[in-house]
Amino acid sequence: MSYTPEPEEDALATALDSAEPMATAAIAHEDFARAMTALASLRAPIDAFFDKVTVNDPDPAKREARLALLARVRAAVHNVADFSRIEG
Repeated sequence: MSYTPEPEEDALATALDSAEPMATAAIAHEDFARAMTALASLRAPIDAFFDKVTVNDPDPAKREARLALLARVRAAVHNVADFSRIEG
């Protein structure tokens, strides 16, 4: 990274580093409740990230890194549940 991330960025990345493999392992065993529990652990770091971090920062390096972090969140959730398939 070409800049010093905000503490909330680091906290979210660390939480993802923990939750992603737990959710992936749970999915492999078709334990969807455990997968959702792993992803639920991201709630506080995600809330803090959006409370304290400007995603669309004018600095392109920051913006790109933050969008990539959010893409990781999206991918982790998408591996457990494809919300696009929900109607209504």
